[in-house]
Amino acid sequence: MSVSITDVARAAGVSASTVSRALRGQPGVSGEVAAQITAVAARLGYTASRSASSLASGRTFTIGVVVPYVGRWFFGTVLDAAEHVFSAAGYDVLLYNLGSPETRKRFFTKMPVRKRVDAVLSLLIPDEEESAALRSLGVPLATTVGGARPGFTVVGIDDRAGTESAVRHLVNLGHRRIGMISGSSGPQHWTTPIARRQAYLEVLADAGIEHDPALEADGDYTVEGGERAMTELLAAARPPTAVFAQSDEMAMGALRALRRHRLRVPDDVSVVGFDDHELADVVGLTTVAQPVAGQGAEAARLLLRQLDEPDAGQPGQVRMPIRLVLRETTAPPRPRGPQ
Repeated sequence: MSVSITDVARAAGVSASTVSRALRGQPGVSGEVAAQITAVAARLGYTASRSASSLASGRTFTIGVVVPYVGRWFFGTVLDAAEHVFSAAGYDVLLYNLGSPETRKRFFTKMPVRKRVDAVLSLLIPDEEESAALRSLGVPLATTVGGARPGFTVVGIDDRAGTESAVRHLVNLGHRRIGMISGSSGPQHWTTPIARRQAYLEVLADAGIEHDPALEADGDYTVEGGERAMTELLAAARPPTAVFAQSDEMAMGALRALRRHRLRVPDDVSVVGFDDHELADVVGLTTVAQPVAGQGAEAARLLLRQLDEPDAGQPGQVRMPIRLVLRETTAPPRPRGPQ
């Protein structure tokens, strides 16, 4: 037979309400008594009823998560880290993968998360109408992509600063023909490619380097896309001596294309990525490191804090640290005439 809260209360010599408060970490129970109740509950093998807890607190103990591409490394890493935090706190995750315009439109039209979740973690950037729909849920909202927006806790990085450090590194090495592999065909409303491109152009301008549109190519934030983009850049009348890829996956595709063209990195072409993917160190990729898992975990913690402390207010925007990691894929350009 299953052990009830009454059984725990009887064995601990306290009331059932005291057991409930102690096991949920609520005030009104001394530390000594709470420890005693926790020990008794563990000894008896007591597990709190999810339905009873939901009735008592009004919560579903479920967090909704919406993503544009669950199979891509960045989103999968953020999701995995957030889920660990939610699970440790006793929450389940209800996942919605909105990878196509049709599924996205259906989700925001029907809002299937309504009354089913206690909070929402959005890994996509909603437009104004979609943001209003999420705010209408009346639950805490958080995201790890895009800039500040009303009603959302935003955990992210400074994309412009990260890009500036990468491109300026190439400029300081002496490169003048600096290409960029971007992700302009990424998820809808994604501002990251725009911010990183603006920073790329600004660094070139500051260095007195004229922008050449032929040195930009779309890599779709995938390895395959990065390979295609690098091949396109190599076909330019004056190919780049260095390339900044807006993600490590695109940078890895670029490295593969260079290898197939029998070009040496960094002797012939330097490459810088962005992310510090788990394989970046394996391939010796110079990159801008961002705490991808850390962003997911922090967003999850802030959502849980809002649930536990509803009067504390919304955290707003949280910036995570970034840094340039120098490895083996960048070097000064080899003398070979005007660049």
